[in-house]
Amino acid sequence: MKETKQDYAIFADSSADLSPSLLQDGKLQMVAMSYTNGAENCELAGVASDSAMKAFYDGQRRGNLTRTSQVSPQQFIDAFTPALQSGRDVLYISLSGGLTNTKDSFHLANQILTGDYPDSRIIEINSLSATGGIGLLAEEAIANREAGMTVEENAEVLRELRHNVCHVFMVEDLMYLKRGGRLDAASAIVGSVLSIKPILVIAPDGKLQVIDKKRGQKAALKDMLGRFSGGRDPQRHRVSIVHADAPELAAQAADEIRALDPKAEISVGMLSPIIGAHTGPGMLAVIFFGSRDAIMQ
Repeated sequence: MKETKQDYAIFADSSADLSPSLLQDGKLQMVAMSYTNGAENCELAGVASDSAMKAFYDGQRRGNLTRTSQVSPQQFIDAFTPALQSGRDVLYISLSGGLTNTKDSFHLANQILTGDYPDSRIIEINSLSATGGIGLLAEEAIANREAGMTVEENAEVLRELRHNVCHVFMVEDLMYLKRGGRLDAASAIVGSVLSIKPILVIAPDGKLQVIDKKRGQKAALKDMLGRFSGGRDPQRHRVSIVHADAPELAAQAADEIRALDPKAEISVGMLSPIIGAHTGPGMLAVIFFGSRDAIMQ
């Protein structure tokens, strides 16, 4: 029998970029995801250290091929079972269904676990987000639980809020997007030669979309900050800046955002290998609450 309304566990994919303190405090747990760095197979079950992520991006710069693997049903079972065994429900915030096919593995695992623990609930929230966007939703989920929301109430709030998480980012090397099928080969080659920086967003349907292209990093950053200024929710000041081993660019973006919103609560961190495998080194993302439609104009 559950003792309190808050007696449920909150999970996120390890593709989420968030404060390690959330894991250390036990407020959040993560579903492990796997990736390769050259010939090395790795599993990420938490937040990778800065040194590990630096080594990952240095490997990409040396030419290491990097890929990710779909989460298996067993990984979901391994992650959720301890919470279910203790009598808690599970609230799971997943990587956008528009960016991964892991939902099939989740549903299979859910069928098995529901049979084993019929009195417990496992609720999935398709975040329509990635990286720091999942982190922002996870922070909200934790705050909602601490405010006394039941797992169902929390899920309802998150399903609405996910539509207001905005992701704007640019990449350094277009060939990574080409390998992932996001750009055709000709555009990637020409863009690389001309130093073209595509501006990308996660669209309202949760899929990646190129919305503009700028020549040079300076112009690309200016475009991103313009979309932040025009699309942000003035009542919400949490901003996640995520970079793929580009600390100076991230620091510049943080300074510019503070000038645009003096109340901004900014976290700056490195992009996990799960997403970095598909973007390459040098990527910069600005993630905040606002209007996805507005930032695409």
